[in-house]
Amino acid sequence: MSDREVATALRSTAPMVVIEAPAGCGKTHQGADYAREAASSGGRLLIITHTHAACGVFAERTSDRGRHVEIRTIDSLIAQIAAAYHAGIGLPSDVAAWTRRTKDGYKIAAAKVSQLLARHPMIARALAERYPTVICDEHQDSSADQHALVVALKAQGARVRIFGDPMQHIYKDDVATAAAPPCDWTGIVSSADAFAELSTPHRWRSGCNDLGQWTLEARRTLKAGQRLSLRGQLPQSVTVTISENVARNAQGFQLSDAKSAYAAERRASSLLILARHNHVTRACRSMYGRRLPLWEGHTRRHLDTLVDAMIVGANNAEHLASAAAAFITATSKGFTASGFANQFIEYAGQGCTKPRRGKPATLQALAMHIVERPDHRGVAAMLRQLASLKGSDPAFAEVEFDHRSEYWDAVRLGGFDDIEAGLAEIANRRTYSRPMPPAKAISTIHKAKGLECDDVLLLSVDKNSFPDRADARCLLYVALSRAKKRLHIVASQAAASPLIQL
Repeated sequence: MSDREVATALRSTAPMVVIEAPAGCGKTHQGADYAREAASSGGRLLIITHTHAACGVFAERTSDRGRHVEIRTIDSLIAQIAAAYHAGIGLPSDVAAWTRRTKDGYKIAAAKVSQLLARHPMIARALAERYPTVICDEHQDSSADQHALVVALKAQGARVRIFGDPMQHIYKDDVATAAAPPCDWTGIVSSADAFAELSTPHRWRSGCNDLGQWTLEARRTLKAGQRLSLRGQLPQSVTVTISENVARNAQGFQLSDAKSAYAAERRASSLLILARHNHVTRACRSMYGRRLPLWEGHTRRHLDTLVDAMIVGANNAEHLASAAAAFITATSKGFTASGFANQFIEYAGQGCTKPRRGKPATLQALAMHIVERPDHRGVAAMLRQLASLKGSDPAFAEVEFDHRSEYWDAVRLGGFDDIEAGLAEIANRRTYSRPMPPAKAISTIHKAKGLECDDVLLLSVDKNSFPDRADARCLLYVALSRAKKRLHIVASQAAASPLIQL
């Protein structure tokens, strides 16, 4: 459909309009323009997203509408409703903290809120009166319970506009469980009062239109369950190189021929190097001499784990030291168990009472921060000192910080009296500062969703990364659609992916 037809559908009187939005086809532009127009009429509008990064984009593009536009992640909206009615649905008053600490906490809260709105439609009616227009972004990532909230608002009179792309449903954690099945995109489309599909490849207009058309065709092929051909006549902007992973370790990555990968990096002034698995992205750091940083995105999974461990282990120096060592191992390279971590934990457990010399004395000095202050402040002080030792003590020169932003967020926690409040404030600052990758960066495909770059190098298209599964098809499409000008694909022939033809 043309952009004009999509815009007309959004502005119709239909209670629920669904827009299928392939990557790069102007979804954010259409959604933000409609939001600004709807808000200018004086009503209040709610934009629901699935990521903090998307919140930041919509906030920037609707900033001139001020208080008439409210932008929330769907998890935060559910947590707010759950907090207001926590006693009736069997949750503690601090729902936000509970969901973060509890396994599947967000899914459980969504299920309870969905049931609450079904039992008490007056709650949904009050929300619909407050937000007469609701825009849902990236709705393919919703669970059935999250979608039920939107349906409840529509049933009480809210005008609902849904954007989504089933080919960008890449978060496997959201895929079916008995407690939280995914929403059914086909069912959502069939229940819509109006449906439209964006089809103009705007992302490539200033880069390479041929690449845009090829990417949309690749989407159609993968969506139809067919194999994507990388043979024959490809656009000049798409190059394919055959190279095998010859690493002996199952978690290793080493290309049999890395010349094209090195050449792609040298030629590009703007580059994203993408891989499915974390161990491949970390291996790429070494492959490029650690010159290129890892893009960490908004989430801080290892920091969340550390915070939970610090809350449970407060006043237990050995427990805190173990949690800190696990965090360092997860975010850095070189802080090995035999060389550093085991002694560090042992010294903390002993209270740092024995005199030591050399490297053991330095490790004991690190542990002393936690012994003297067995809480998040002590851990933060220890992490700060470790970072300084990297540059000043040859014994620590081998320690390399891969997730630098996450590491320093843990250090910043030491500046807050309350660890939960500190974590929330750091996440809030990150949301509104909208950090973006540097000109050249390495990223997992998951964390690159929503990004675009002139050049993209995809490593490595093989059967381990891209088996014949629906989630792998979506991941491959998301990776291909990040490139604006040039796409470089490194594929395996010996372990060929069943999704492609070479």
